[in-house]
Amino acid sequence: MRTQICIIGGGPAGLFLSHVLHAAGIDSVIVERQTKQHVLGRIRAGVLEHGTVELLRQYSLSERMDRDGMPKDGTRIVWQGKDDFFIDTMRWTGKRMMIWGQTQITEDLYAARERDGAAIVFEAANTTLHDITGSPSVTYEKDGIPHRIDCDFVIGCDGFHGPSRMAIPADIRREYERIYPFGWLGIMVERPPLKELVYAYHTDGFAMASRRNPMLSRYYVQVPAADKVEQWSDDRFWDAFLRRVPENMAQQVQTGPSIEKSIAPLRSFVSEPMRWGKLFLAGDAAHIVPPTGAKGLNLAFSDIFYLSRALITHYDEGSDHYLDCYSEMALRRIWAAENISWKLTKLLHVFPDEDPFDQKIRQNDYDLLLASEEVQQALAYEYIGLPFED
Repeated sequence: MRTQICIIGGGPAGLFLSHVLHAAGIDSVIVERQTKQHVLGRIRAGVLEHGTVELLRQYSLSERMDRDGMPKDGTRIVWQGKDDFFIDTMRWTGKRMMIWGQTQITEDLYAARERDGAAIVFEAANTTLHDITGSPSVTYEKDGIPHRIDCDFVIGCDGFHGPSRMAIPADIRREYERIYPFGWLGIMVERPPLKELVYAYHTDGFAMASRRNPMLSRYYVQVPAADKVEQWSDDRFWDAFLRRVPENMAQQVQTGPSIEKSIAPLRSFVSEPMRWGKLFLAGDAAHIVPPTGAKGLNLAFSDIFYLSRALITHYDEGSDHYLDCYSEMALRRIWAAENISWKLTKLLHVFPDEDPFDQKIRQNDYDLLLASEEVQQALAYEYIGLPFED
């Protein structure tokens, strides 16, 4: 098979790139190692930055989001069950975010790609990249039969464990990582959510109240990294969550049996460069952020914004300017997202090795946030997401 762009990975990043390229008349093939049902079954957050919302609208992917999504003007922080603060993104930036789940975005992307006759290979085993600094190709096995795709460029949207990043030579690849000593235990319940998205700091650990739709809520509590889901009954979860939020808020939470329960480990990770020869990385293949800043999915979309522009300019104008600066430009936004995600994680979580000095610094950071409009404005600017570079 011959195509212009071979995309490895059928998650949101790969699907969105294929969708944008199709609109520009550029051919692509997506190679995905899992089934479509497996990809759609992944439970992920869906707090969308203003820029991501506008991208979905620009490429006609927003009908369900605009109808069923929940606009969001900021996030509330509650502190030790009393002091609270609202990250007022609308006040300080004039921009609105949206709560709309990654699963729903992926469903809409698959519907659009199938409508347009996209080439998507599922259950592709042993995917391997070849000659990425010359005439690239990708091989894989499907039902035990070997296949080969020759292409102009290979785009790695295959996540942290995929083969794309590892195809960059070890002496070229630079990796930066921080693994956190805790995770987020999350449950889904079929109950009306709170009116606002809430972050809670408590000496017992972090807690969060989120929402998926008017009758579906998502709640989280910080747990040790070694904990297993089986250790946490629904009753134990609710006891921990309700203890970490203010009493008036706890009275508003409608508890119930969980319909999904999982523990997400927290990690900060960046791999540089995001380009080697004719291979380009996007999304979790190149970077991971702790979910505290709600940046993971948004970074994947910003990568695709930069990369699709670069590929379209290459084919339409014969210019490789944006291809050549893709890694540098994308990484500036990635490190900004890593920064705000780290700052919020440090502010809102209890670290097992912290001492009274660390606790005093955290309290001072929060006091400064309450007292200074300049600090509030800076946080809102980072939280809403940096604008895309021209």
